[in-house]
Amino acid sequence: MTLRHNCLLLMLISHLTAWAQFPFAILAGDYPDPSIVRDGQDYYMTHTANYYQPGFLIWHSRDLFHWEPVCRAVSHFRGSAWAPDFQKVGDTFYIYYPAGGTNWVTTAKDVRGPWTDPVDLHIEGIDPGLVVTPEGKRYLFTNSGRVTPLTPDGLARDGETKTVYRGWAYPKEWETECFCLESPKLTYHDGYYYMTSAEGGTAGPATSHMAVCARARDLYGPWEESPYNPIVHTYSADERWWSKGHGTIVEGPGGQWWMVYHAYNRDAYALGRHTLIEPIEWTRGGWYRPVKDYPCDNVETSSPVLSDDFGSAQLGWQWTGWNENITQAVTLERGALCLPGRGTSPKDARLALITAMDTHYAVQAEVNIDKKQGAGGLLLFYNEKAYAGILADRQHLTVYRDSASTQQLPNTIGTRLTLRLQNRGGQLAVSVQKRDGSWLSLAEGIDVSAFHHNNFGEFIALRPALCAVGGGKVSFRHFVYERLAPSTENE
Repeated sequence: MTLRHNCLLLMLISHLTAWAQFPFAILAGDYPDPSIVRDGQDYYMTHTANYYQPGFLIWHSRDLFHWEPVCRAVSHFRGSAWAPDFQKVGDTFYIYYPAGGTNWVTTAKDVRGPWTDPVDLHIEGIDPGLVVTPEGKRYLFTNSGRVTPLTPDGLARDGETKTVYRGWAYPKEWETECFCLESPKLTYHDGYYYMTSAEGGTAGPATSHMAVCARARDLYGPWEESPYNPIVHTYSADERWWSKGHGTIVEGPGGQWWMVYHAYNRDAYALGRHTLIEPIEWTRGGWYRPVKDYPCDNVETSSPVLSDDFGSAQLGWQWTGWNENITQAVTLERGALCLPGRGTSPKDARLALITAMDTHYAVQAEVNIDKKQGAGGLLLFYNEKAYAGILADRQHLTVYRDSASTQQLPNTIGTRLTLRLQNRGGQLAVSVQKRDGSWLSLAEGIDVSAFHHNNFGEFIALRPALCAVGGGKVSFRHFVYERLAPSTENE
């Protein structure tokens, strides 16, 4: 068997979306803006939290390819919390992140927590990037090439913000979303500060995003542009990965360097931005660039289990709330997740969400609804304007094709029923299990492929959700997430 066939087989086994060449998806699904910290032989990574709380899920790896969830660092935040910077300085871990028009920092001595209450740095901008000089001075870079000195503990500003870098001028004919100089990630290497930045906008056209590099002897410049820019970029909508960008470089085991970044899967834009990895190398001139023809044998990636029997004393790592810390709202009782209802429809209901990892998948759960009031069910939820799925109350089964189109059927099964959603490449099917164990199809061909940022904004993803509406509580048991095989080769 050829090397190419070996790589294809490995990717099928891992069931993550990737070609038989780099880049590989090391975390499929909505894991954007990756930031990695190395601590000896251990690597830790976190991502944008958006509106999902608790946020900043931390992952652990020893090889940069197999990742295990560790904890969530921040229980609540204002609005949407974006691209973080994950660092370790001395014996302390730091996560810097923007939310609510300012930048925050939380710290921990142990990466598994406890993490401190976030501190407001009173620094504007997004996409923070910390750098510590060889002399121990700390600076925080933000978008648009700005830098702000910090106090020795890294917990407050210690001077004015200055603009020190204007960005790399990419060709004017390139189709991008905006110039958008963002995501400054700083690496000190062989006497230079290397700043890896994003340009071109995060979404929009397939060719929008990129990662570029500049270096300087002094943090305040002058900054020299890399002759290898852009380091990563999508040049055509025919490519597998769209809007590649927002890179971080890291030295892996054995001295091999890597760039970790995000991108959309061309065939499943609604899944959000996956975390990708590809090898880089240092040239004699002191620049880093992608490695061509890097061997891909023995490369595997992991697939975290998303199913949940709710048998633990604490809510599983995979669950978050929509604009609220879901761990403070739910209770776990004898193998059931109990979700207090609220609102009058899915747009203002209480939700417990997971991050889907596949283009084709099914979710199902046993739903026990209040006998007097309220409704519960399963959704694919993007935001208040874009969702689809099913809710059940005592009298009706209501299928949502989108936020404005519903189909109501009589509930002949009762207040305890098992619901199932199947998402096959953006085509949703809804079914309910009958009392004899067979499945009754309620709706098929609901198109959810357009539930993504370019239509509804917010840089998020379509996620499976448990939903509780109205008064009373809804309990859920035996939640199952299952990968489905594509029905045709073209899907």
